[in-house]
Amino acid sequence: MNSVVLRAVARTMTPVLLQLSLVLLVRGHNAPGGGFVGGLMTSAALILYLIAYGTGTVRRLVRVSPLKLMAMGLVVTLGTAALPLVTGQPFLRSAWTELALPWGGHLALGTPMLFDVGVYLVVVGATLGFILALAEGEGSEGGRKEDL
Repeated sequence: MNSVVLRAVARTMTPVLLQLSLVLLVRGHNAPGGGFVGGLMTSAALILYLIAYGTGTVRRLVRVSPLKLMAMGLVVTLGTAALPLVTGQPFLRSAWTELALPWGGHLALGTPMLFDVGVYLVVVGATLGFILALAEGEGSEGGRKEDL
């Protein structure tokens, strides 16, 4: 599609949607949100950009194949879930620590955030791979399998 308005909206809204996806990712273990919803929001931003600029531009923007994103997400998710087994804890047991902030207060860090990051990467990889395959017509013409 070659619409000036669509390109202007995509160029303006994509960074906003990506920032919103990160907010949803970060707040997910304390409130509604998390890796799944954040990943879907990132995919929505990239789909908007794909409609405005095409698949080649989105592939250059992402720089990592969707399959590699899914693999990295699975490694992070399974690693976070299995880490407690090393210490004799049950599978998926969360671990927390607090860091003192220089301006006062504390920051609670935990493994649920890492788990959410893994889910985020899997969702972005899966949806982006699916949408790119549809946009490039790989299902019927045999396209580039190595980039999936």
